[in-house]
Amino acid sequence: MQPQKKLINSVDSCVDEAVCGLVRANGGLSLLKGHRVVLRSDLENLRGKVALLSGGGSGHEPAHGGYVGAGMLSAAVAGGVFASPPPASILAAILSLYNAGASGVLLIVKNYTGDRLNFGLAAEQARNHGVAVDMVIVAEDCAFDRPSKAGRRGLCGTVLIHKLAGALAQEGCSLDQIVSKVTEVLKGIGTLGVSLSPCSVPGCLPSFVLPPGDMELGLGIHGEPGIKRSKVGFADEVVKTMLDHMTNPDSQSHLPLKSGDRVVVCVNNLGALSCLEMAIVARAAVICLENRGVEVARVMSGSFMTSLEMTGVSLTLMKANQETLRLFDAKTSAPAWPNLSSVCVTGRSYITDPPATSTRPQEDTYTEGPLSPVMRQVLQMICSTLLDKQEELNSLDRAAGDGDCGNTHAQAAKVIQEWLQDHVIPGCPGQLLSVLARLVQEKMGGSSGALYSLFLTAAAGHVTETQSNAAAWASAVHAGTQAMRRYGGADPGDRTMLDALCPAVDELMKLTTSQPGGHMAILQAAVQKATLGAEETRNLTAKAGRASYIAAERITLPDPGAVAVAAILRAVVEVLEAQK
Repeated sequence: MQPQKKLINSVDSCVDEAVCGLVRANGGLSLLKGHRVVLRSDLENLRGKVALLSGGGSGHEPAHGGYVGAGMLSAAVAGGVFASPPPASILAAILSLYNAGASGVLLIVKNYTGDRLNFGLAAEQARNHGVAVDMVIVAEDCAFDRPSKAGRRGLCGTVLIHKLAGALAQEGCSLDQIVSKVTEVLKGIGTLGVSLSPCSVPGCLPSFVLPPGDMELGLGIHGEPGIKRSKVGFADEVVKTMLDHMTNPDSQSHLPLKSGDRVVVCVNNLGALSCLEMAIVARAAVICLENRGVEVARVMSGSFMTSLEMTGVSLTLMKANQETLRLFDAKTSAPAWPNLSSVCVTGRSYITDPPATSTRPQEDTYTEGPLSPVMRQVLQMICSTLLDKQEELNSLDRAAGDGDCGNTHAQAAKVIQEWLQDHVIPGCPGQLLSVLARLVQEKMGGSSGALYSLFLTAAAGHVTETQSNAAAWASAVHAGTQAMRRYGGADPGDRTMLDALCPAVDELMKLTTSQPGGHMAILQAAVQKATLGAEETRNLTAKAGRASYIAAERITLPDPGAVAVAAILRAVVEVLEAQK
């Protein structure tokens, strides 16, 4: 088994380069020379206020360096990957904050033995330097029913403590006041994680083995084992399992939660869950809590305390009152804190009604006109032609596409046939084209449906009941073709339906200047041009559409879209010839 591939320069330098990258990318941060310590670059603004310091092993980014800024941490110290930072760096950070004029320094520490020891040692040393230091231990993990003597682990709830303590410090609260308030809030915070994969420290093998299709509930952020392994379920089931476990009164580490309680929810990506999955989990969490009668006041969803590339998520719940929410909503310049809404999630009207005016023409207001019978005949002929050609078009499409060109055209034909049975043909050609545009858009599918709908929509405005002579129809067809070119991005010669349509349109434009007696000859010539254009596509190299991804020498048949266009035009002209 090989170590996981990672985009780094070297195992030895990865933490220093990551810390440097964070600071170089954010103007509000600076680096303490000789240490892996990220500082606020405006330390002078700490004068007379309590400074906040946190930190821990690297690999949990954006924790903790991403939370340095006005309204959150004053500094963060990083250890090696999943390793507690050394006391010397912690002390250097404390003294930097003290020398900047801070009235005291609060250490916010996750409940891991290494962190407790190293931050504790640095705190004792700082006191010997005359610094007023206090420490808050975050231990909000809800995984274990009977926690060991080491106690509950510190997880993503730590980030919420950064935020609340930071807001209090920004307002000028004393060290004792901040410690007292966040200690109280900590009683109402719980976190539980679930993972679908392990993670691996750079240069090392994965932290544990998880069989495909399994998930681990209650694991730590360093890949420590959880409490239960099971098959991956649906997102809703997984979230319900997590919340049930977190709030189970039989567990010593549960978060007491009852109907009527108000909470902040943090949906935390442990590293490699997609944004799509995160949004699904967030939805499930909100619905599950609301079904229990819990008021969801705020939701933050994203990567807040990760575990390298672990494919998993943790849920943190924080009971909240108005004061807690006020501190939670307070502004911060910390780069990793999300830009959250301060509107309560539960009770918010989150569905917007669509516009009252429908884009669908009022079909019951149509009245027939002189052109209605011939337009019905033309549509019937087009539909029967496309149904007859279904397999031919599919066969042509199999050479260069996915073999469904005939099916999509036949689908459009069937939909139009059904519509013809139940509706009158409006006397206004533009209204008919608009109806057809909607039908193919909704039912034809694929890029063909979009292209035909574009053509019909753009053409519709050029033919009305009073303006439906040959010149108007020619202008309509020209406008439709231009819309196809503009939005589809193809041109004649690219081996698409345009290779049949554009030569025909060039011929049809002669209708704008010709005498009525010559119209039929122009129509027949347009059909010939379309047929020839379709046939010649067998010699073209595809530059647009799906066929453009196929090697040119493999494509020796005509383009099915062009063949379909030629057949449609031929059907139209055959009906018009029969009218003479």
